[in-house]
Amino acid sequence: MRVNERTFFKRVDLNFALVIAVLNFVGLVNLYSASSNDASGASMIFFKQIGWLTAGWFIYFVLTVIDYKVFTRIAWFLYGLNLAALAAVEFVGKTYYGAQRWLDLGFFRYQPSETMKLCLILILAKILSRKAYEGGMGFKDLVFPLIITGVPFLLTVKQPDLGTALLFVAIAGSMMLFVGVKRRIIVTAAIIGLITVPVAWQFGLKEYQKRRVRTFLTPGKDPRGAGYNSIQSKIAVGSGKVLGKGFRKGSQSQLEFLPERHTDFIFSVLSEEHGFLGSLTTVSLFAILFIKIIGIASQARERFGAIMTVGILAFIFWHMFVNVGMVIGILPIVGVPLPLLSYGGSILIATMVGLGLISAVSYRRYLF
Repeated sequence: MRVNERTFFKRVDLNFALVIAVLNFVGLVNLYSASSNDASGASMIFFKQIGWLTAGWFIYFVLTVIDYKVFTRIAWFLYGLNLAALAAVEFVGKTYYGAQRWLDLGFFRYQPSETMKLCLILILAKILSRKAYEGGMGFKDLVFPLIITGVPFLLTVKQPDLGTALLFVAIAGSMMLFVGVKRRIIVTAAIIGLITVPVAWQFGLKEYQKRRVRTFLTPGKDPRGAGYNSIQSKIAVGSGKVLGKGFRKGSQSQLEFLPERHTDFIFSVLSEEHGFLGSLTTVSLFAILFIKIIGIASQARERFGAIMTVGILAFIFWHMFVNVGMVIGILPIVGVPLPLLSYGGSILIATMVGLGLISAVSYRRYLF
């Protein structure tokens, strides 16, 4: 596909790309600091991330110039393929840290649950964009989207990865609420949810998941065991105060008290070294990104593009909300990375693909 250079730079949203690039830079700075004390693999982690970023930006710009409506034709194929990969994890998946979530591709450990979020967004956008729901979606309208969401939810819970599975529900729920759901269904769902919480606690959650909730409520009861991660993270965040301790001067991260500091707890490293101002700046950058995405969704030329954009916004927002919430102690500890900042190929590529699709919607917001 040949793209006129002048037309490309006129139509592409460079401000949107700039916000993403700044968040990438913040992530690389903190990743370098988080891994610099790990003599065995610091440079490997840092340069691998640069490699994934390079691939991510290439995909971003390729997707920008591709007509995103092509994904309406291949959404079912992508969903089915990713569902097969999720099912394969059960039989040939690799286990790390007690969870069987990855497929070993030799050069890359692939986590199908990360890309499934995008496939779910595409298939739901295809389904929900077929018609306008006057007065909101009714029960019959919701059955099929709920089944589409429920299958990957159950496969992911089996891994076990309840945190990621609940993100499927949050993303799908956000998209359905955007399209519109009848008020009585929302009220009924809320009542059913409240009633089933005790049942889910007793029979649905595994013991380690119950322990995480108990630890969230009273982390001081087991400071060297289940409560260790939460306590160390809050120490790191609090010790940064207003201005932080300085680049590579965070005691919690540099002395390796902070667990998973290059992935799930990268925001703790940022808060310790750059303080409240650094944390606020990063959250503000995400807020600017979200505002830009909302603007793009509002200017989309048709329903599929708008609903898909909102789905990707929900994907990034809920990841950020859960990750920041868990590291500052207002949510239980779950294995949810921070998009654009945490180390990891699967989440980074999935995020950049999603942002590339939004860029494609923005690129075609004008007829000429």
